[in-house]
Amino acid sequence: MDKIQMTTPLVEMDGDEMTRILWKMIKEELLLPYIDLKTEYYDLGLEHRNETDDRVTAESAKATMKYGVAVKCATITPNAARMDEYHLKEMWKSPNGTIRAMLDGTVFRAPIIVKGIEPCVRNWKAPITLARHAYGDVYKSVEMKVPGPGKAELVFTGEDGKEMRETIQVFKGAGVLQGMHNLDASIESFAKACFNYALDTKQDLWFATKDTISKKYDHTFKDIFQKIYDADYKEAFEKAGIEYFYTLIDDAVARVMKSKGGFIWACKNYDGDVMSDMVSSAFGSLAMMTSVLVSPSGVYEYEAAHGTVQRHYYKHLNGEETSTNSVATIFAWTGALRKRGELDGNKDLMAFADRLEKAVISTIESGKMTKDLALITSLKDVTVLNSADYIKAIRASFDALA
Repeated sequence: MDKIQMTTPLVEMDGDEMTRILWKMIKEELLLPYIDLKTEYYDLGLEHRNETDDRVTAESAKATMKYGVAVKCATITPNAARMDEYHLKEMWKSPNGTIRAMLDGTVFRAPIIVKGIEPCVRNWKAPITLARHAYGDVYKSVEMKVPGPGKAELVFTGEDGKEMRETIQVFKGAGVLQGMHNLDASIESFAKACFNYALDTKQDLWFATKDTISKKYDHTFKDIFQKIYDADYKEAFEKAGIEYFYTLIDDAVARVMKSKGGFIWACKNYDGDVMSDMVSSAFGSLAMMTSVLVSPSGVYEYEAAHGTVQRHYYKHLNGEETSTNSVATIFAWTGALRKRGELDGNKDLMAFADRLEKAVISTIESGKMTKDLALITSLKDVTVLNSADYIKAIRASFDALA
């Protein structure tokens, strides 16, 4: 069989630990035998980020802007323990945070629905897509430990030298401080991305913050969303028969639990981080979640929503067998390949992505799966496969669909 040809490369961002092992398996078993794969490769493994003083992360983001589509493996965001483990020069920032900031993108995450993996929330019948703002808030915060009594102030000095000043707290003893920010321009991009995605997918859009408590910070998000909706999207939403509404984050959580699904839930950066984990876990597993970063300029970066599966990696290093779910990582590749095919008018590449996703789902629905799914499936007499054999089973399903 002739391999499918590509005209424009994908940006490929390799990652860390067990997901890096799966990345190699996926390419060797599911991609390279069928596609003349063209990628511009960047090693975002923690050792290489450390060697390059994290320049490689910025370079990969710039390449994504150039080529328009990227696929990313899960990466380590180091903490103090990782500093020692990897002998790091410094505690490098989250690669995802760096890339998201450079692309000014919004992250859309949705569960992969498979028969036999029923949601924990019984009334959920359709996927819930999380739209996560991908800039600012706690992820670009400045923190300080307060050693003892004193006054903490929030100060803004304008270019003209004029100051705005608010007292945060008069400390009577030790404590902590955190300063966060966001940008009107980034919030506007977030809002437009959400409205456009809702129109593209014909889904209602919910947006939730806590403006009753955060009367300036969160209220700014609410106001910008409403202004853009009224000016640019209201008529299109009404014509499409879909709805946009704002509610408090606590009310949204209650509504989500009682809903049937089938809508987009837009959240600020941290809220989206937490709620996407909640939604994905309730639908089955973080390893059964698609994730795509969409920039206002039409640039796409596909990734798995989960981490590097550290525990399985240590087992792998000890020569022990692992049963690691690779579905989200495979879907990162299929999402990127489908978008590359769409942008290049390459129907064969798009059809390949569709067929591979179908093979992944049919493999699970036939009763062949990794241990995490076997523990929650309603299917009977399932076969639990190790990491490599599961990917090989998908290849067999793929070939059978020919």
